[in-house]
Amino acid sequence: MRVSNLFIYPLKSARGIALPFSSVDAFGLPGDRRAMVTDPDGHFITQREMPALARIEVRPEPRAFRLMMAGKPDIAVRLPQPDSRMDVVIWKSLVNAAVADDESNARLSEWLGREVKLVFFDDRAQRIANAEWAGGETPVTFADGYQILVTTTGSLKALNANLAANGEGSVGMERFRPNIVIDTDEAWPEDRWAAIEIGGIRFDLVKPCARCIMTTQDQMTGSRDVPNPMPAMGRIRMSADRRVPGPIFGWNAVPRSTGRIAIGDAITVLEERPEGWAFKVRAG
Repeated sequence: MRVSNLFIYPLKSARGIALPFSSVDAFGLPGDRRAMVTDPDGHFITQREMPALARIEVRPEPRAFRLMMAGKPDIAVRLPQPDSRMDVVIWKSLVNAAVADDESNARLSEWLGREVKLVFFDDRAQRIANAEWAGGETPVTFADGYQILVTTTGSLKALNANLAANGEGSVGMERFRPNIVIDTDEAWPEDRWAAIEIGGIRFDLVKPCARCIMTTQDQMTGSRDVPNPMPAMGRIRMSADRRVPGPIFGWNAVPRSTGRIAIGDAITVLEERPEGWAFKVRAG
């Protein structure tokens, strides 16, 4: 088993960037989910309610954060001054974040058709992953909850086989917005992995990832008029554990050290959970 893909998503819910290699720190892959769109009151906005975010491409630059959308002039957002700040809410977390300049916010609001603000998780921002799952106080940026999302090619193949058997098309891995994709022959081995090692770094797989409507959206256009993985996940991947309800694809992971990983790196399973994860058995 080896790493087949690495991705970061500099702006939460916008397009990802494929990487040949990446350093790893306590937050995960550097540059991942360091910016986020909010409403004027600071409540986070994602593709769940604004599919058009999938049309935004991001290019981080040394002194700017460049936003691109087809048919629109680029927005070169100046990195905000540390004292330009506001409190923002992401799920149950309150984060004091840096705020982009008024001109950039006005132009992004025009793109998206409603008033929004662009905020940044800078060196003064703080957020901690849920210690019940992650263990201890581990820092996290604007990801939904944890530092890294791990998926496997064998699991995607199994999901697509179920979709195909029911005449429902197929989907790509981009629908699930992973950070680390592992090439496997077997389907769902990640359910048994408690800890893996990549490039000498230990990653604890701490919680399965319950999936939402974003998996039904094209990750280039935001369109929902595309094959939908939800029916297949409902048939074969519906969690039976009330702590994490809903359809499951991928596992949230916490890095326990720092270093560097790259495409082609071998995967070593350090610890297993023999019981895996409990799933509902659908009649028929």
